[in-house]
Amino acid sequence: MTVRRGFGALAIAMAAALTAVGCSSAANSGGGTSGGDAAAPGPDVLNGKGQVEITFWHAMGGTNGEALQKLVEQFNNQNKGKIHVTVNYKGKYDDALAAYKNASAQQRPDLIQMYDIGTRYMIDSKSVVPVQSFVDVDKYDVSDIQPNIAGYYTVDKKLYSLPFNTSMPLMYINREAFQKAGLDPDKPPTTLEDIMADAKKIKATSGETVKFGFGATLYGWFVEQWNAVADQPICDADNGRTGRASKVMLNTPTNQKLFTWWQDMIKQGLAMKLDSNTDNGDNAFSSGTVAMALESTGSLGGFVKGAAEAAHPFTVGTGYFPKVDAANTGGPIIGGASLWITNRGDQVKERAAWELVKFLGSKESQVTWHTSTGYFPISKGALDDPADKQWVSQKPQFATAIKQLQGTKLDFATQGCSVGEMPSVRKEVENGLQAAMLQGKDVTEALTGVENAANKKIADYNAKLGG
Repeated sequence: MTVRRGFGALAIAMAAALTAVGCSSAANSGGGTSGGDAAAPGPDVLNGKGQVEITFWHAMGGTNGEALQKLVEQFNNQNKGKIHVTVNYKGKYDDALAAYKNASAQQRPDLIQMYDIGTRYMIDSKSVVPVQSFVDVDKYDVSDIQPNIAGYYTVDKKLYSLPFNTSMPLMYINREAFQKAGLDPDKPPTTLEDIMADAKKIKATSGETVKFGFGATLYGWFVEQWNAVADQPICDADNGRTGRASKVMLNTPTNQKLFTWWQDMIKQGLAMKLDSNTDNGDNAFSSGTVAMALESTGSLGGFVKGAAEAAHPFTVGTGYFPKVDAANTGGPIIGGASLWITNRGDQVKERAAWELVKFLGSKESQVTWHTSTGYFPISKGALDDPADKQWVSQKPQFATAIKQLQGTKLDFATQGCSVGEMPSVRKEVENGLQAAMLQGKDVTEALTGVENAANKKIADYNAKLGG
């Protein structure tokens, strides 16, 4: 386990940040990323400006995109003659990040939805106005934001972006397959050892549909989660939270055990051999081919619908994201995306963008968003809303996510790694997973390759920044 410096000091720093920011935060982040931040304009900047036109880039397709469009239309109707927002779908998260990187300052939108691992790049780009600036100017109360969610997007005691669509990883199970195997579906496995034991019993009783006890996409996000649950940062400088991260630590006993376990599960026919395409992994569970899977809370609605429409319908159950070792005391990292206000030299548009951000982050909007999409609400108050409570009562599986988030302590490990090349790091982890699981490569060799490739990209990125 990686030993982190001054854990007691971390608790003190978080307490201080809770007072300064209004939500939990980690200790100061180094690397000089806060230089160049623009000050936020006050509300009076909109006076006498007529209707302000702003653009909003997002990465929500399908049902989620439709839900977002409806919220923006509601905002536009409430602000007729004052603010009008034009939304622009930019494809998936990676596409949205690429579009932002390739756009000139004047081509960029006034507001962009950026996924979690794009956070450090957005800060380093010095192209944004931190929402903390608006929080300070407006004395905006952020105490309603879930602390663990705000903590991810808080760097150097600044809330740089407002969380919007938040997810958490869960264990999903086929309740009928568990019952057939003599297992209690109300007690999903909690460790790798438990998963293997349950998978053996499921395999022994497999039928027409269920062929494997376990099956998960070779997704780098899951490896990040296993390390956070083990309370281990994967980057130096305390996951890039007390300084600029310069390397990853992935060839560790935790990951060696994880990769070896996964290889053994495949070799014994207990786990389905899947690739890094999440659609394939999701379909394997929805069709009933695998009895246990890993996915985000955002997949709950699709899983429930798919299970009901499967050739052999089944009931979906949920459990906490599993541990590598029973003694692990950490918790998972939030996923999803947040809202970033861009600095295009127009304070009127910046203010208008902040008004939309406040609207989308409000308790009322988060209730609508949560019940329309299944994403975890950033608002603590949303979970107490009658409409939200009714929705959760109809989908009791989601209560697992609520308990898991509320039971996860905020520290450097559970905040996730803050590094500008995090999308590339995640891809390298997936390359390592594929090498080990699909090609049978030696675990230590695969993890060493991941570290070397990821560290080169981080070094190149930091060199361009002069650090």
